[in-house]
Amino acid sequence: MSNSKWIAPVIGGLGAGIAASLAFRTRVRDFQDAVVLITGGSRGLGLALAREFASEGCRIAICARDPSELGAACEDLEARGAEVLAVECDVRDQASVDRMVEQVRRHYGRVDVLVNNAGEIQVGALESMRIPDFEQAMNVMFWGTVYPTMALLPHFRSRAAGRIVNITSIGGKVAVPHLLPSACAKFAAVGFSEGLHAELRDTGIKVITIAPGLMRTGSYLNAEVKGNHDAEAAWFGLSASLPGVSMSADRAARQIVAAAKRGRAEKILSTQANLLARFHGLFPGLTTEILGLIDQYLLPSGDNTGGKRGHQTKALRSPAIHAATVLGRMAARRFLQPAT
Repeated sequence: MSNSKWIAPVIGGLGAGIAASLAFRTRVRDFQDAVVLITGGSRGLGLALAREFASEGCRIAICARDPSELGAACEDLEARGAEVLAVECDVRDQASVDRMVEQVRRHYGRVDVLVNNAGEIQVGALESMRIPDFEQAMNVMFWGTVYPTMALLPHFRSRAAGRIVNITSIGGKVAVPHLLPSACAKFAAVGFSEGLHAELRDTGIKVITIAPGLMRTGSYLNAEVKGNHDAEAAWFGLSASLPGVSMSADRAARQIVAAAKRGRAEKILSTQANLLARFHGLFPGLTTEILGLIDQYLLPSGDNTGGKRGHQTKALRSPAIHAATVLGRMAARRFLQPAT
């Protein structure tokens, strides 16, 4: 091949690469002054995300049910130089969500990024769960994703632009024992998110499914543990606190914001969660058998004694567990998790 024949393709390839790089950088710059609405944004991962988006120059709106928690989060974000609007909202109630979305749009004039993050968790064996536990999980983590999305879709469609970031869970891909109501709701949220991405692919609206593994946010202190309260609180608290098992919430927030910028379809957070998802994809039957053995031999049995919050259990106050969950307690303070 003569020089003239190979120089043109090389130059063309370099040009395409430079153009792609510039396009990526342009998308990154577009986050400056973007309006980001985060549900469940007053504490935990939601607060970590609000801080990270604010550091990118975004204007922030957060919503949650508790006005005192919203006030504390507002003070935290404003102290960091963020422009923030806090709106009281119950994502389980469509009318409440519609009012909240309208208030945010009136205040900022638009919404560029919706982050569906609100969530709750119940920890316990199937024997300890009741129908209302499944209903509650679905209301918060499935309908609490659908309602804000559907409320904002006409706005996004009218602008042919927008980002919808759905915080699901590795539990929405692999059903982990003793977290069944959450797994059911997260599976539904993953299905909604993936289908939404496909249907909106050519509209200018990007839908990003985020599937985190365990994170150090301190949320285990407020998880509802059912049945054998102390044993359930102990294993979940340790799993959500120990490095190597759980992921830093700050690191998770950085990766989520980066995924939102790129508009990628899916991001699974943490090496462990990625390995579990891939193994389950290749060997689904074997995965469920292994999880069944873990449930049978390592996890506590259930009963119907009702629920407690993690911080109310004796287990988390025992010297050994208290020492082992020090990173979890530090995260709880950092991300404004109440323990009352």
